Amino acid sequence: MDIENRSVYAGVLRIEKGQIIGIEPTPQKQYDHYILPGFIDSHVHIESSMLVPSEFAKMAVVHGTVSTVSDPHEIANVCGLKGVEYMIENGKTVPFKFNFGAPSCVPATVFETAGDTLSVEDVKTLLNMEEIKYLAEMMNFPGVLFQDKEVMAKIEAAKALGKPIDGHAPGLKGEDAIKYIQASGNAGVVISTDHECFTLEEAQDKLNAGMKILIREGSAAKNFEALIELLHHHPNQIMFCSDDKHPDSLLIGHINQLCARAVAKGIDKFHVLRAACINPVVHYKLDVGLLNVGDPADFILVKDLIDFEILATYIIGEKVAENGKSLIQTQPAPIINHFKVNKKLKEVFAIKHRGEEKISVIEAMDGQLITNHLKCSPNVMNGFMESDVERDILKIAVVNRYQEATVAVGFIKNFGLRQGAIASSVAHDSHNIVVVGVDDESICKAVNLIISANGGVCCVSGKSSSQSQEVEGLLALPVAGIMTNLDGYETAEKYIALDAMAKEFGCTLQSPFMTLSFMALLVIPALKMSDKGLFDGDKFEFVYRSDI
Repeated sequence: MDIENRSVYAGVLRIEKGQIIGIEPTPQKQYDHYILPGFIDSHVHIESSMLVPSEFAKMAVVHGTVSTVSDPHEIANVCGLKGVEYMIENGKTVPFKFNFGAPSCVPATVFETAGDTLSVEDVKTLLNMEEIKYLAEMMNFPGVLFQDKEVMAKIEAAKALGKPIDGHAPGLKGEDAIKYIQASGNAGVVISTDHECFTLEEAQDKLNAGMKILIREGSAAKNFEALIELLHHHPNQIMFCSDDKHPDSLLIGHINQLCARAVAKGIDKFHVLRAACINPVVHYKLDVGLLNVGDPADFILVKDLIDFEILATYIIGEKVAENGKSLIQTQPAPIINHFKVNKKLKEVFAIKHRGEEKISVIEAMDGQLITNHLKCSPNVMNGFMESDVERDILKIAVVNRYQEATVAVGFIKNFGLRQGAIASSVAHDSHNIVVVGVDDESICKAVNLIISANGGVCCVSGKSSSQSQEVEGLLALPVAGIMTNLDGYETAEKYIALDAMAKEFGCTLQSPFMTLSFMALLVIPALKMSDKGLFDGDKFEFVYRSDI
């Protein structure tokens, strides 16, 4: 299939030493399958799959993905420069085209505790590496607007090397959006992409200013339905991405699913495949083949252009997946981590009532990273504020996992738990321990289960369980406290079991652990929980602090 020239014809590919050396048209009129360039996820944090890169690749190739544009800022927030190097080296152990960026905001804010930092010099070191293709999402949009010295130094370093700069500016429109895109200068488009648009109006505004829009459909944030109509009119400025893909959803599909959904909505198939295959290669200058003579032999065979069922995936001429089975073998992966905290007592999760008539409550939004800021009356018992299961206002806590510190505790709505607690050390972006539960005892047990494993995601049924004994479930994540080095398919099955357990306990969210992981992401409005206290993402200041 020739996407650039909008044509489909029968032909034979000639491949030698991993390169396409010839494309010979044939007179055949019936097609058994279609040959396409491979799919590319144009913005993903591999760590959110809870898999090391080699295992992510093992699962992704089954769905026709041959390459990713990957921001390793999750592991960088835990292990710094060594964490980025870990991702690069592990990615090299398998036939897959990872394209890593230099994380621009580690830590993401000064309002939380991360495990490490990346200085301007660290970012420059990374940008000068051949394996680093771009400056990853510039989340500190206030720093861009107000010309923060360190922020601008990172941007200038990428510009000097001619490497693209990814954006992250949820809700930004009008003059502020233009200032951000131009990096407060007048030199045209500097920050060139955004994957955080959640309304058509916002995306159109940024497109008009020259940005490329990445339509995101991940395990938590789902913007496909809101934005897909853009592809009708802006085929050269749209890409597809997942941003965050948990192992259960990676088991089912990847960018191939977005192609099928887009075609089903009546989007021109050439526009769809341009977004899925061509635009990322052009924008990021990737070494990924596009089915041209002289290109690397990176391509896929699909049954049709409706469901995009993948028959086979090839990378540099090597078949890496066939008929739903990965041909990539699991590779040994060492452990790297930063976890220095002792187990907790349940008393640290207690909150004294000091007479407040209303308290700030986070309202989680299913399928979105954004939250609402509610004002609710507290549930007071014996002088302490407690979870209120009937109103679905539960305790949320964030525990610093890098050093001993006061635990930050607040309240959250829409998790729906009626017993027990769920906890995770995958907590964007600093990856402290985040927990939601119906009582302090369950919350404490869940946190201690994570601590005992040096990272993971877990469920505990708690004292309100109707069963004769408490139920616990844990997926250990010993690599930086956010990934496992086990087989990806085994990990997916364990995660599916935990997801089901959380829903058995009453959780009403589509992806409980993915949503939980974003409740500490301060750069996304409106209200989030830091390890230092409750944070207002609109005002970019604390509602209250727990550490002082």
